[in-house]
Amino acid sequence: MEHSTALVTNDAIVLGMLALILGFVFYTERSDHPWCKGFYKYVPALLLCYFLPSLLNTFGIVDPEESRLYFVASRFLLPTCLVLLTLSVDLKAVARLGYKAIVMFLTGTLGIVIGGPIAILLIGTISPETVGGNGPDAVWRGMTTIAGSWIGGGANQAAMKEVFEVDNALFSQMVAVDVLVASVWMAVLLFLAGRSESIDAKMGADTSAIDDLKRRVEAFHAQHARLLNLPDLMLILAVGFGATGLAHAVADQIAPWIGENAPALERLSLTSKFFWIVVTATTVGLILSFTRARQLEGAGASKVASGMLYILVATIGLGMDVAAVFSNPGLFAVGGVWMLIHSVLLLTVARLIKAPVFYMAVGSQANVGGAASAPVVASAFHPSLAP
Repeated sequence: MEHSTALVTNDAIVLGMLALILGFVFYTERSDHPWCKGFYKYVPALLLCYFLPSLLNTFGIVDPEESRLYFVASRFLLPTCLVLLTLSVDLKAVARLGYKAIVMFLTGTLGIVIGGPIAILLIGTISPETVGGNGPDAVWRGMTTIAGSWIGGGANQAAMKEVFEVDNALFSQMVAVDVLVASVWMAVLLFLAGRSESIDAKMGADTSAIDDLKRRVEAFHAQHARLLNLPDLMLILAVGFGATGLAHAVADQIAPWIGENAPALERLSLTSKFFWIVVTATTVGLILSFTRARQLEGAGASKVASGMLYILVATIGLGMDVAAVFSNPGLFAVGGVWMLIHSVLLLTVARLIKAPVFYMAVGSQANVGGAASAPVVASAFHPSLAP
């Protein structure tokens, strides 16, 4: 076997470097220094968490093909992350928000689901080469990672990359499209938040439910929030990694059985162990959300999950090629059309059912930005709505 020409080949050192990069990004993002505030006003921290590790690859410091960090993060941390993020889902509380909030959220999801194929068809009629490609380089495969990100966040984006075997260079382009388009749309939502009262008045929207929501959210947060202690942390890890172990056990049985007895289902990824790991982990998380285990969210289960998620993000960034981002700029047009379809559908439905801007904005950002940025948009309406 040929030896790697990378400067660093020890994964322990590489992990340390990635941890330092993530620490640097989050430290500077919270800094009160004018330069940092100005910089992060225009550059999302998430983009840096992808971009900075990619420089280790670009300059030959680390060879991602030789590193096992992404495999470990995607197989162990990702399913654990999925369990902990779905652990706190309260479907009953969501139902109590009223049908308009649910309709706007699902409308946002529908906009993402149909927007991608429509955008590919529209751009494809003008520039077929922009949305072409074959095998792992096929653009449609890369677009699945954006769909995963805009419906389920970074964890699902990584899942789609694995399930559809997206090429690293193509994935680099998709991450850039994802972050840039999503950031521009978030800026639009924050703009609308600052003018929500006048917009709601013109649309005749009833905002009384939002006032009740504010009181309810404050009460829930006051009841369950607590400082993270060692027993809680160990329980969080036990639930997360325990469910991950179960997910691997299920995948080890189901995937080979389908491959042997129904090989035609391979085209639907049903013979992929990773597919069943993701499905099982998410299902276990949803089941646990109906038990007392969901109270672990008050101790910070989603924060622990987010920490694991950003390690995954950094390992994904390690496999990115910065130069590949600019090799197909037409993809940004696809992303723009995709988001335009999502926004037009949201605005149309909001107008028809007279939904408050809050439901439209947070429903959209809960899809496009996920758990990391939806609270930012919510807090633009009222600080108590962030949790």
